[in-house]
Amino acid sequence: MQQPDYADPSELEAVLARLRRLPPLVVPQEVDRLRSLLAEAAAGRRFLLQGGDCAEQFKDCTPESIEGKLRVLLQMSVALTHGGRKPVVRVGRIAGQFAKPRSKPTETVGGRDLPSYRGDLINGLGADEVVRRPDPGRMLEAYFHASATLNHLRALTAGGFADLHHPERWELPGGTGQVPEYRRTLDHVRESLDFLEALGGVQRDVLERIDFFTSHEALLLPYEEALTRWVDDASAYYNLGAHTLWVGERTRQLDGAHIEYLRGLRNPIGVKVGPSASPEHLLALLEHLDPGREPGRITLISRFGAAKIQAALPPLLKAVQDTGRPVLWSCDPMHGNGIESAGGLKTRDFGAILSELRQAFEIHRTHGSHLGGVHIELTGEAVTECTGGSEGLSEADLAKSYETGCDPRLNGTQSLEMAFLIAEMMRG
Repeated sequence: MQQPDYADPSELEAVLARLRRLPPLVVPQEVDRLRSLLAEAAAGRRFLLQGGDCAEQFKDCTPESIEGKLRVLLQMSVALTHGGRKPVVRVGRIAGQFAKPRSKPTETVGGRDLPSYRGDLINGLGADEVVRRPDPGRMLEAYFHASATLNHLRALTAGGFADLHHPERWELPGGTGQVPEYRRTLDHVRESLDFLEALGGVQRDVLERIDFFTSHEALLLPYEEALTRWVDDASAYYNLGAHTLWVGERTRQLDGAHIEYLRGLRNPIGVKVGPSASPEHLLALLEHLDPGREPGRITLISRFGAAKIQAALPPLLKAVQDTGRPVLWSCDPMHGNGIESAGGLKTRDFGAILSELRQAFEIHRTHGSHLGGVHIELTGEAVTECTGGSEGLSEADLAKSYETGCDPRLNGTQSLEMAFLIAEMMRG
């Protein structure tokens, strides 16, 4: 499902042959490290923060854009750790999130019927028949853009960018200083660090570096297969294009190629679970993907919408609980709450996003479970794509800075505000 038709099979094979010879983007030890952290999150000892672009675009592979996304995730993780009293596992939708499933093969752009934009990995966003044609050469472009992005992220995190002693480096231009609670939290964090260091209870270098992992949807199978390598030490296949991958609502058919591919990987796997999922289907999926019931292997990402979660989540939650499987439950409050503005722009309302999150926490608590993570589409840029929040964005504001090539994202201020609200929910 959701695979493009390439006009020239020989050109496609040449690209894939080149990809197979290129170095991996991540190493197995990092994948295993993430798996162990996700196992702790599933046990309630950590909290997963997964966030980033709806669909990355090659043009946004700039230091400013990459640093902006890292900044907002760092800010959110401080708010979550300080307020929720749990260490945070940071996973970006970054360095590979170049493809998106689409509900229709065509879309109307400027009055013209064109092939749907499926992400820069597959075709271009321009309103042109040639640009919209699937191009296998884009897979090589995606690899090199992902490599450049990951290289910059590694340099930042290893070079002290994430040092808790200097969180002022994370400030977003003209942005999240508007969230007063963030200023107070930073003051508390600094005071706590000073106290611990005075006691000799914390090593300074521990606070200067962080774990940061990458993820994307496993959608374009030829690309994913070309980045899959056999690792002798583990006697297993790893996708070394990202630390973790997820399968979406449109491609999780039990007899589909995506599930067949993902079940053979050692990577931790996410599964988007929406209104179409039945308890029987979900249990069969889990048996396919995790027959050994290994902690850290599966993250179930619920995405129902604020109006549907009360009816849809409890039966799935109970079915999984009855099996005793050690899955990590996360909530994607974005994808079920999409609406279209009067002006024809796709948007999401901050209040609806918050409502689904709040309901998810409450449902898990009621059923003796715990919500162990969130999955959010966001950016560090001052975009105006989602309405609401402390900035009071309305539909009239959307056109001011509507930059997404696909779905609307929370901006930096909305993201940080959301993090403080999530921290409150974590405390119950």
